[in-house]
Amino acid sequence: MNFPDVEEVEEPGAQLFTDDCGQLSFEARRVFIQLLNGPFLDVKRHSKLWHILITHEKTIRSRLAELFLDLIIDHDEQIAFTRQADTQELDTPVLLRRTNLTFIDSVLMLYLRQLLGEYDTQGERAVISEGEIQEQLILYEKTANTDQAGFKKRINSAIENAKKRNILSHITGSKDRYEISPILKLLFGADEVIALKQLYQKFQLEEIENETEA
Repeated sequence: MNFPDVEEVEEPGAQLFTDDCGQLSFEARRVFIQLLNGPFLDVKRHSKLWHILITHEKTIRSRLAELFLDLIIDHDEQIAFTRQADTQELDTPVLLRRTNLTFIDSVLMLYLRQLLGEYDTQGERAVISEGEIQEQLILYEKTANTDQAGFKKRINSAIENAKKRNILSHITGSKDRYEISPILKLLFGADEVIALKQLYQKFQLEEIENETEA
């Protein structure tokens, strides 16, 4: 289905509210705000906005560039998000806040990213239960840890963070099963996966050293 360009949607000088000097249509502005609010826009959760984005991609991309932001679109997965543009030596203000991941958050992200790749290879939906996640993350509890309840609390917090970021989407009709969002393939490229794997290796080496000293 073909949609008209922004210029065809809006009459020159048309206003959506008093003193409005914007040029985007109402729907295009909704797309713009969704991209800024994040964490991402996808066809499953925002079917109407997705089609508006594709129709007005050039205009929206231009507006984001004025804020030193890049628009990243995966047309195959039908997912889009924004990230800070690489302005090299140019000293530009940073609009997007970076999310600092805890160790357990990082472990969970890499685990989900690896599972996503495995399911993609098999041509299946990446689905996982909360119990399976907990079983995987509990492996990273330090041997000398005496606060097991606190560690389990951190695991539950990492799972909740993944749900809030829409990395894990609850499957309707299931008590504790989630689908892993394909956005992880865009957020964690080869460099990021390598960095997280190095984090794993560092943890494992520290554990071996602690056991040796004990």
